[in-house]
Amino acid sequence: MWTGLTVFLLTYAVVSARRLGWLNLDRPGGALLGAVAVVLLGVLPADDAVRAIDGRTLLLLFGMMGMGAFLGADGFFERTSEALAGWAQTPARLLGAVIWGAGGLSALITNDAVCVLGAPILVALIKKHSLPPLPFLLGLATASNTGSVATLVGNPQNMLCASLGQLSYREHLILMLPLALISLALNHALLHFMHRSALSASALAPTTKTPVFTMQSAATLFVIFGTSILYTLGADLAWTAAGGCGVLLLLTREKPEMIWARIDWSVLLFFAALFVVVEGLVRTGAPELFFARHSLGELASVPDGVSVAALFLVGSNVVSNVPFILVVKEQMAGFSDPKLAWEMLAMASTFAGNLTLLGSVANVIVAEKSHEVGGFGFFAHLRVGLPLALATTLLGSVWLMLIR
Repeated sequence: MWTGLTVFLLTYAVVSARRLGWLNLDRPGGALLGAVAVVLLGVLPADDAVRAIDGRTLLLLFGMMGMGAFLGADGFFERTSEALAGWAQTPARLLGAVIWGAGGLSALITNDAVCVLGAPILVALIKKHSLPPLPFLLGLATASNTGSVATLVGNPQNMLCASLGQLSYREHLILMLPLALISLALNHALLHFMHRSALSASALAPTTKTPVFTMQSAATLFVIFGTSILYTLGADLAWTAAGGCGVLLLLTREKPEMIWARIDWSVLLFFAALFVVVEGLVRTGAPELFFARHSLGELASVPDGVSVAALFLVGSNVVSNVPFILVVKEQMAGFSDPKLAWEMLAMASTFAGNLTLLGSVANVIVAEKSHEVGGFGFFAHLRVGLPLALATTLLGSVWLMLIR
């Protein structure tokens, strides 16, 4: 028991630290070493470690990032940012465009992909128009988390909940889309209020008017929306996303190596290794022992739903959202309504991403890709993320309990 628990705690410490320069380790590297240690120390047999990796979740994440990469390779995000700046004319309106644009795109191509592709473009926009960096960077990070709650392909934790809880894309969309829109409005209002003085600057610099859509970007968006329709009709999420990426390889003239270079393979490695490390923790019996003493209870009323959502929110930040889902997966069948419990977990683990800087990979991506304009630190994020995460999780838990 203690070997597996120690490996998990050390791995989590490295992952939480984001980067240990003296060891030359980043988050994916730390997770990989943890997975190797699980096998070498005998916590899991090698074959069991391979079986612990959820291939469907990784395939889905790959497919979504791949489709987003086609938009990035075509320059769609650069042209869109210029068009938005020309339309907005003021920093305050541009912030709204960033928040609603990031939130909407995240629901279609995942929050991590939006931040990987969008952060460098936003940095260029900040430099060109001498914008206050903090509200725009926080807007991209928080809105990509908030908007991703709308669909089961919006973020990795939703993908995992869909796979483990056998959730329906259409039912989830109907359930969560209104919540996503209300939460994005709250996200927008909070950031605007907290940075209202910095956003009161004069008009933006003039922009060059260029067409937003090309034949390639139009074809890519057509395929992305086509996959969304197929999800709604009940198609397999992972293989539909991978199929969409494959179709784009045939439809566009983009060289495949240019697409592969835009996919963040380290994110896929990170999640694959975490599956192994968390399975090692589960095999120790520590989670089972904990939940035997502290039952999650049943979702039977609004107060119970709020308390369970609060537990999911805290747990997703203590051990990170994806590992937390893997730790509690065996407990989900004990709820009075397991499907509702999985929806509650998807919602709370998504909004938990906004609580702290380390709560979501998307936050870290934006922070690390924006150093040249100052980026943002733990407490700058917490000042916005804490009230946003608490408010949206409370709203989401009450919404789910009342509508189901």
